Amino acid sequence: MDIIKKVIKRFIKPLLVLIKTIVFIKNDKATTRNTVAYTFRVSGWKQDYVKAFLSEYDVRYVPFNVNIKWLKKKILRHPNKVFIVWGFNEEDSVREFAKEHDIQIYRLEDGFVRSSGLGSMHTLPYSLCLDKRGMYFDSSQASDLEDILNNFNFLDDPGLLVRAKKALDMLKELRVSKYNHIPTKDINEIYGEKKNRRILVIGQVEDDASIKKGCNQIVTNNDIVFLARKENPEAEIFYKPHPDVLTGRRPMQSNPKKVVDIAKVIEEPLSLIDSFETIDHVYTITSLSGFEALIRGISVTTIGAPFYSGWGLTDDRQMTTRRRRSLSVEELFAAAYIIYPRYLDPINKEPLTLEETIKRIKSEI
Repeated sequence: MDIIKKVIKRFIKPLLVLIKTIVFIKNDKATTRNTVAYTFRVSGWKQDYVKAFLSEYDVRYVPFNVNIKWLKKKILRHPNKVFIVWGFNEEDSVREFAKEHDIQIYRLEDGFVRSSGLGSMHTLPYSLCLDKRGMYFDSSQASDLEDILNNFNFLDDPGLLVRAKKALDMLKELRVSKYNHIPTKDINEIYGEKKNRRILVIGQVEDDASIKKGCNQIVTNNDIVFLARKENPEAEIFYKPHPDVLTGRRPMQSNPKKVVDIAKVIEEPLSLIDSFETIDHVYTITSLSGFEALIRGISVTTIGAPFYSGWGLTDDRQMTTRRRRSLSVEELFAAAYIIYPRYLDPINKEPLTLEETIKRIKSEI
């Protein structure tokens, strides 16, 4: 079996890449009025949706693992072109090529109200974020979201904040989150009777890009559990590891079993919204879960610098000097959930509002 795998890796995969590259070059036509978006690392199952989302571009999906130099002649003949990459998954050669030929790189990621199921289940998203500066979870550089949060004049658009408040109330009332695939449970059966102040530590996939790009120190989930216990010696500590880590779909760098003596580790499937019930404070490295706690009135400590830190709303352990003003929860929500992302029905591809998206996801739960 190992010999077969080696043969496939050495001969078959490069041959398939070559065939896909030849097909790509053959189909890469020159005539177009729109800006050509050479798009990298978008999985096949969501390519139709992403193409509809990027309707202002002539989207062309570059085969995975292709040698970008093979496409040089084709790419450079287009006067108006950009590279669009899913997350930060491009090869170094793609960044080098873009820099050499003065081609902008935009980045694409899921939005904050995504779907009723997981991306790992190939559930298409209702929302995406296209960022032309960086990406919202990369605190090492500015992003479109950070620029909005720094510069948007919310006082000039009072109707936006009224809308944000109503949408925020709707999100909470309908119990909709980024992912919505776990049925509601009685939290008292999981947490037990509340006797003291309660702290929830939200675990993440420790090699995830949001930590690599959003935290300037090497820190594990267990480190955060120990910190929460140290800073809250009398509190009840609950630790919710990332579900992909518990199921083995993603690797762990710290074993939850090593903190069972100082925290109750939640190993059964539990929705994020249910996990917030009876909680007084949340610790996280960079997870969006921290903002989901914040909008539900729970105080939050961030170890890294997620997009919602640095605006006067959270207990921040990593400073970001680019973030220059204080914001309200409604202003932060308006920027991140209304202005920054786009919403699109994954089936019929029609544009949606945030409010319509919340209702459609709720109808699927």
